[in-house]
Amino acid sequence: MSDRIVSHGSSGQSVLATNKVLRNTYFLLSLTLLWSAAIAGISMALNLPRPGLIIMLVGFYGLLFLTEKNRDSGLGIVFTFLFTGFLGYTLGPILNMYVSAGLEESIMLALGGTALTFLACSAYALTTKRDLSFLNGMLLAGFIVLVIGVVANIFLQLPMLSLAISGLFVLFSTGSILLTTQSIVRGGETNYISATITLYVSIYNLFISLLSILGIMGSDD
Repeated sequence: MSDRIVSHGSSGQSVLATNKVLRNTYFLLSLTLLWSAAIAGISMALNLPRPGLIIMLVGFYGLLFLTEKNRDSGLGIVFTFLFTGFLGYTLGPILNMYVSAGLEESIMLALGGTALTFLACSAYALTTKRDLSFLNGMLLAGFIVLVIGVVANIFLQLPMLSLAISGLFVLFSTGSILLTTQSIVRGGETNYISATITLYVSIYNLFISLLSILGIMGSDD
């Protein structure tokens, strides 16, 4: 009898811990998305220049490293907002480019598509009993293909290759949202800062990819 009580109590604590991580993740994610959108708006209003490749890589991976390194301390929150703020800044010049090209509708469609995809993936991952761990191998393979494709397109600059890469990014980001959300639910991911960053990057890539697809299709009309 005592073993059952202990087991039940331990299970209850596990559920509470999981719910806390999930709640904190969605709360922090909401704040970072609002913060990132505000920085993107400021970047657009000031017509700030698009950062070069080196600045983009150093800023992205540098801040990502610092965020993960400090994920168990208060500094992790600080670096989370620095990281998402930096990516918000990079969105400004991209959005201005689409606005100047008369593709405002593409921005709204990409935003709506991103929101619907995230909500659908989250709802499925939260409710399904199916084990989605098989996505790990697929995401790894997809990541390798994406790296090769991105490097190749730096030199080739082919519209159809860009379209294919954006499509793969949509699939990769969708899989990442599904896997990360279920990992939180099942107790595999116990750090809400890491979970927030993973989901944020997935949403960012999803939005940029949908925007790229809609932009390419719109420019062909």
